[in-house]
Amino acid sequence: MISSKSKTRGDSPVIDVHNLVKHYRVADKKEGISGSIRGLFHRSSRTVQALRGVSLQVEPGEFVAILGPNGAGKTTFLKLLSGIITPTSGTAEVLGHVPWQRHDDFRRRFALVMGQKNQLWWDLPAAESFRLHQVIYRLDRERFTRTRDELVDLLEVGRLIHQPVRDLSLGERMKLELIAALLHEPEVLLLDEPTIGLDVVAQHAIHAFLRRVQTERGTTVLLTTHYMKDVAALCRRVVVITHGRILYDGTLAEIIDRFTTHKIVTLDFEQPPSDATVASWGYSCERDGPQVRLRIDRERIAETLPRVLAGHSVLDVTVEDVPLEDVIADLFRAGREPEDEPPT
Repeated sequence: MISSKSKTRGDSPVIDVHNLVKHYRVADKKEGISGSIRGLFHRSSRTVQALRGVSLQVEPGEFVAILGPNGAGKTTFLKLLSGIITPTSGTAEVLGHVPWQRHDDFRRRFALVMGQKNQLWWDLPAAESFRLHQVIYRLDRERFTRTRDELVDLLEVGRLIHQPVRDLSLGERMKLELIAALLHEPEVLLLDEPTIGLDVVAQHAIHAFLRRVQTERGTTVLLTTHYMKDVAALCRRVVVITHGRILYDGTLAEIIDRFTTHKIVTLDFEQPPSDATVASWGYSCERDGPQVRLRIDRERIAETLPRVLAGHSVLDVTVEDVPLEDVIADLFRAGREPEDEPPT
């Protein structure tokens, strides 16, 4: 069993963010030699508004998904919470510390894993990097060994930790990255797309591992991802960010009820109905031979199905919610707006 830490579930949230704003100045460079020469005398730039007044509170032990399209500000948000960058304005506290002040006590109590960045030494076996983490975090040898062995056994990577990291697959490296991040038993774990590029087997292994670690340790976890399977498998709370603003903050179950007005009804007919018959039903549909998929208003399913089924031999009927991917995509589209200021 992974050693657990006692968590105080008092009135104070683990993460407390108020009106967090982050702007970047980005230079615009023209193509070609002439453009480079003109840039020496007349430089143009624009302001990228990564975060525009984000406020958020996370309680101890929560597992929160941060969703948003590319460029929405998700990674910027995690970098601010970890103290890698400083905000333009606003306040944030993580475990009672201001992250960008980078106090030693704070840095020992959180971990950041970025799916596209490596914290393990590329040319060394992971076991050597684990030893380095032991020295950096000043971990007791006995406790370090016990924690390392438990994490290695959970992910079944004992045969991998003595191979150079460069020789491992992406999924194998990500498992070892997670172990390195958890060796010092952080109270807050920030995950930036940890399953990006992984196959289904590796994703399932990491899901099971994170669920067990979060449950047994009571770790507070923030996860950014583009995979809805990650969200469905791990998170009860979802925060949707587009263009630096929070569009939704609530449970996974509520997001479907709140942002959809219809269900998907799939009917397998013994003989496919005619186009005129399908058109008479008056609903958007997709046809695949004898199978028809209809989008029907929630309130009208009971009155619509008898009319649709009348006079037809039906082999099977299923009624489902709109896929989570479609709901999130609609939210992303609803949050579209000009992102940047014009060049100055």
